[in-house]
Amino acid sequence: MMPNSFIPLLLMPSSSNTSCCLSKFVEAYDALDPNGNITIKWDVMAWTPDGYVAVVTIYNYQQYRHIEAPGWSLGWTWAEHEVIWNMVGGLTTEQGDCSRFQGEIPFSCQKSPTVVDLLPGTPYNQQIANCCKGGVISSRMQDPSNAASSFQLSVGSAGTTNKTVKIPKNITLNTPGPGYTCGPAKIVRPTRFLSADKRRVTQALMTWNIKCTYSPFLAHKAPTCCVSLSSFNNKTIAPCPTCSCGCRRNNTVSRGCVDPKSPHVPGPGQKNIITPLVQCTSHMCPVKIQWHLKLNYKHYWRVKITITNLNYHMNYTHWNLVVQHPNFDNFTQVVGSKYKALTSLSTTNDTAMLWGIKHYNDVLMQAGRYGKVHLELLFRKDKATFTSKKGWAFPQRIYFNGDSCVMPPPDAYPLVA
Repeated sequence: MMPNSFIPLLLMPSSSNTSCCLSKFVEAYDALDPNGNITIKWDVMAWTPDGYVAVVTIYNYQQYRHIEAPGWSLGWTWAEHEVIWNMVGGLTTEQGDCSRFQGEIPFSCQKSPTVVDLLPGTPYNQQIANCCKGGVISSRMQDPSNAASSFQLSVGSAGTTNKTVKIPKNITLNTPGPGYTCGPAKIVRPTRFLSADKRRVTQALMTWNIKCTYSPFLAHKAPTCCVSLSSFNNKTIAPCPTCSCGCRRNNTVSRGCVDPKSPHVPGPGQKNIITPLVQCTSHMCPVKIQWHLKLNYKHYWRVKITITNLNYHMNYTHWNLVVQHPNFDNFTQVVGSKYKALTSLSTTNDTAMLWGIKHYNDVLMQAGRYGKVHLELLFRKDKATFTSKKGWAFPQRIYFNGDSCVMPPPDAYPLVA
């Protein structure tokens, strides 16, 4: 039977389990964020006559990789014949076959349900803390206050004690496409919660965690971005390498790219579709980053970065760049974005994260007139290290939204006097 009372549990953890581990899979290891992962926590908050009420929270413990629109989807397989009686802050994409029930019908009878977040503007009586952001989750460094997403569900036809509850299996996380591999659920110490007045601590009746690690090889069949290099005192431009993200076949939409001069260029309504539809270029990348050595002063030097969206299917919300360059030890100023040094296993400060300013340029619009973002970096010269020779003024690596971009070969770099 359906539980008589189903009240959203708006509790705040007094501390979150931030322990991380290195991935079991070599391809999922990230040297810039070796402990990064997404942890999914199930907290059983109450027992019901035929099951339990749980709060499920997705924590993003990655420094610079986030989940953008159209958002996450979480799936699993029930161990027995469990059903979902009700949900707050999320919904299952299908109800499934509930024909065995009479009277009250469950919210979902799927053996392997898929849950998605609710959209902004959801009525308050359907919300829970950290819900209703359309599945968008920020990275831990970019916006820690929005680096989690929660929903609540009432599970029926399930165990009603710690010993009889069966943990779900085959956890899957899409963000919105593939890329994450989730391990098995593990029972951990119950989460503790602090009351609003901070005078009382309660705890979950039971808690289990699932850790998911990211692999770019699972997420994308080909790279998603490329870098071109130029300098104010050299007409030579090192373009994105040909076929960086794919090879151009012709200019028709049906074959994977669009001529920007074509009368059939997609309009602004077609966005946030997983499969990219890119502008026809020699590199065929959805995103291009231009690193331009703009000025070389006596004591400083300045770089202009231009991010161009060539994807007609996507607005990149809350975009970010990760840049590796040895002169970040002498970084002075940024114009047009936020900046933070990225800590990693390295003992030197050679990596920075850059992201857009809220309500100004934090959304990289789809390909077209407004599909560009500009920012500038100012560095102080260190006589012991600074040199304009051998490509030193150009970055070692650039990541866009967590994915490594294809760089030009070193012998193509423009010569800087």
